[in-house]
Amino acid sequence: MAHTQNLQQTPDSSINELPEDDNALFADLQEDLFEGDLASNQAASATRISQQAVVPDEMLGLRFDQVAASLFSEFSRERLKSWLQDGQLTVNGQSVKPKTRCLGGEVLNLEVTLQEQNTTEPEPMALDIVYEDEHILVVNKPAGLVVHPGAGNWSGTLVNGLLYHDAKLKELPRAGLVHRIDKDTSGLLVVAKNLAAQHHLSKQLADKSVYRIYDAVVVGHVIAGGTVDQPIKRHPVERTRMSVQPGGRASVTHYRVLERFGTHTLVQAQLETGRTHQIRVHLSHIGFPLVGDPMYGSRRRLPQGASQNLIKTLQNFKRQALHARKLGLVHPHTDKQMQFEAPWPDDFSQLVQALRDEGHQA
Repeated sequence: MAHTQNLQQTPDSSINELPEDDNALFADLQEDLFEGDLASNQAASATRISQQAVVPDEMLGLRFDQVAASLFSEFSRERLKSWLQDGQLTVNGQSVKPKTRCLGGEVLNLEVTLQEQNTTEPEPMALDIVYEDEHILVVNKPAGLVVHPGAGNWSGTLVNGLLYHDAKLKELPRAGLVHRIDKDTSGLLVVAKNLAAQHHLSKQLADKSVYRIYDAVVVGHVIAGGTVDQPIKRHPVERTRMSVQPGGRASVTHYRVLERFGTHTLVQAQLETGRTHQIRVHLSHIGFPLVGDPMYGSRRRLPQGASQNLIKTLQNFKRQALHARKLGLVHPHTDKQMQFEAPWPDDFSQLVQALRDEGHQA
């Protein structure tokens, strides 16, 4: 069923909505086991995990948290450690401390009922779902939609819509999110639908095996593609901005030219790392800010002699011209390599067409 959505036109708060980059989000997902209030009244419909494994003799002397991480590898070590501590993961029917060492042959029994992990309210929303099965969901996010609730954006976010679409996502940290894109960037996001899938996808992001391709329109004539390998950290004065600075976190963006329009260029960028605002920061750093970027672009520049159509199009483009077009990953259950693609949204297509038309007139 389709539902209408009301996109919030608020300042870019995406820098606060999730950890600063995908690797930080991965770390949080391993540690942030129970974010919100536990809803005991949901237990009847909650997901139940029931597994058993025997410790092989070759693991003699290892700690039980290490053994559990090997035998139940679909779950994070931190989560398994928590289950050992609270008695949901037992050894020969008894609770043990995670650091206790095994003798070999013990029976590990995992009996867990998942509870709600956050208190975000579900909200009806028209989601553009590109793919969905029982393990993952891939959504094409429109520009203007905040991904995760945060300061100033407690409702009307993608997470609110996801929870309405699938109530079981309440059982997962961050409602199954494993990465993010900025509020005013459009394009593809993958969402995990169970703990095992979330852990698997998070590991893929951490080891850089997730394939993410973005299209961007930048100001300036880009002669050739290349790689920007520059560290990024929060700006020392303007705390809502990120910047290239010594001592920042390693950040790598590969880019290539797709089409030139004289005063502008359509480029394709591939992320090797996932820092906050990375493409916007890196392309601006080398002198090619994104069209419409209010944070990292210079004052809006209009080409000399531009037609009224192009001037109007550029003036009306109120967001950074960035679209997450392709997403590649290994399916967390089948291990099949998958790739998804989302077409340009209307505003992006109209911008490119206006630049093409201008070239034809010249």
